[in-house]
Amino acid sequence: MSPSPTDGVDIARLTTSQADFDRCLADLLAWEGVSDAEVQRRVDEILAAVKAQGDAALVEYSNRFDRLAVTSMAELTLSEGRLRQAFEGLPTEQREALSSAAERIRAYHEHQKPASWHYTEADGTVLGQQVTPLDRAGIYVPGGKAAYPSSVLMNAIPAHVAGVREIVMVVPTPDGILNELVLAAAYLAGVDHVFTLGGAQAVAALAFGTETVPRVDKVVGPGNIYVATAKRAVFGQVGIDMIAGPSEILVISDGGTDPDWLAMDLFSQAEHDEDAQAVLVSWDLEHLQAVEASIARLLPTLERAPIVRESLARRGALIHCRDRDEAVALINRIAPEHLELSVANPEGWLSEVRHAGAIFMGRYTAEALGDYCAGPNHVLPTSGTARFSSPLGVYDFQKRSSIIHCSAEGAGELGKVASTLARGESLTAHARSAEYRLTP
Repeated sequence: MSPSPTDGVDIARLTTSQADFDRCLADLLAWEGVSDAEVQRRVDEILAAVKAQGDAALVEYSNRFDRLAVTSMAELTLSEGRLRQAFEGLPTEQREALSSAAERIRAYHEHQKPASWHYTEADGTVLGQQVTPLDRAGIYVPGGKAAYPSSVLMNAIPAHVAGVREIVMVVPTPDGILNELVLAAAYLAGVDHVFTLGGAQAVAALAFGTETVPRVDKVVGPGNIYVATAKRAVFGQVGIDMIAGPSEILVISDGGTDPDWLAMDLFSQAEHDEDAQAVLVSWDLEHLQAVEASIARLLPTLERAPIVRESLARRGALIHCRDRDEAVALINRIAPEHLELSVANPEGWLSEVRHAGAIFMGRYTAEALGDYCAGPNHVLPTSGTARFSSPLGVYDFQKRSSIIHCSAEGAGELGKVASTLARGESLTAHARSAEYRLTP
């Protein structure tokens, strides 16, 4: 494929038959969001200050970074009444849409709940697994370029379904601007505490606790490079969900979907920020060219056109492949956050897709539905990490404990095996501990 000189759209056009395709694809996919030494230094400084100074550091950093003028954490704390006020004050259409989305998200995640289990062996020994929720979860909700009430629902509702006792939310409010939809979502999702904190200092507060902010067991939710770097740094002190990179979408089309639909699907991710990635793959060259024409025609109509244009120029691509098999290979190589199978028989592809965060099946399933209200979680692995990671879910807010309850007879039989293996490792206290329980 080659660019049209009059289309005004700067986007990579690649074909799998070109000699340097592998290198070009690797360059396109390359992303490392937390490697900057200066960012790491600043984050380390913030983490240390919050750990040592607690609330005082949070007040100082909030004033500095969010351009506030507060004197205490009381001014950075939102009451349950304030959240309820936000919910009740929404226009009816927004309130009903938010409630509908919450109901669908809750219903989907109820299906994820794992159960404890056990079984009894012939000698009476009981083995099993006990599933228990975390005591307290921390949710980071992004602010800045856009506010995301959907992120509140997607993070808090699975925690509730999992049985988490206490949910703590942090959300930055630059210049003191509160987003009523975000607060309403927190009320609807049953968040227990809300603090108007952002950046690395918010992550530090959740991880270490302060005089006002409760220490949590796990921090979830996406954020900017400072948030991602801070989450990586506190991992081990607390659990984290993942290190989220820029949003991304991979669309596979067989040529039968309206080009305008696909152009807008690509835009839906590109409008997140300039580093977001939107890629379309097809073996139908004329179809790719039609989508390219739709991109050029529709892009100027977008409210966030400058962001979309920059995103497509930096990391977007239209890829012409040889056939369906090559498209499948590209899916599993890219391991996308969002995968749209805009094809005639998406069910026939499903067993071959090994790596993808969420799979949107068929021509009518726009990725945007998954972002808001389909039900499955929109917190997904990015930057190829779908090779080994999964969407956020109920299981991220629960732990599993192994259960072992030996009968006297079982202890006798297992003790002989354990003793032999322990002595083979020269761990004689292990061996004797097992031997003391051997029945004569």
